[in-house]
Amino acid sequence: MKSCFKPKKNKIIYFIFFIIFCLKTNLYSEEITGYAKVIDGDTIRINGIKIRLYGIDAPEKNQICSKPWLSLNIITLIKDYECGLKTTDLLKKFIKNEELVCKKKTVDRYNRVIAICFKKRRDINSWLVRNGLAVAYTKYSKKYIVNENDAKKEKKGLWAGNFEMPWEWRKKHK
Repeated sequence: MKSCFKPKKNKIIYFIFFIIFCLKTNLYSEEITGYAKVIDGDTIRINGIKIRLYGIDAPEKNQICSKPWLSLNIITLIKDYECGLKTTDLLKKFIKNEELVCKKKTVDRYNRVIAICFKKRRDINSWLVRNGLAVAYTKYSKKYIVNENDAKKEKKGLWAGNFEMPWEWRKKHK
């Protein structure tokens, strides 16, 4: 009689493991979809989940950069501007309250999801770096180096003037 119940017991155990696996997979989904609230130039929140954009680093909200304001022959006047706020504002305008899809890469030490986010299949992380609004964060990824080099060549955004790398600025302003 014992042998009759063993296969049934094994099926129940496998079924329980299958249910746990499915639940765990759904809870820790590899994709987060929804409408984003922009926190700063490289951090958003979707459905209450804080997401740090993978492979990039944007100026901090209170970071100041400089850029040419007026050039007359051999004289160039330089103007300071709030590059962190500018990046945050331009990211808000780019997203325009449209649904995003973020593909999770990992979770950082601050328990933020690290992800590549898309607006209608357009890589937002890439867009920020390509437009000189953020830099490639090569400490963590080499993915956006080409975008950064293009922005540098075309003197877009940050590359049009002078700025401190965001990670260096944070060290000095803790």
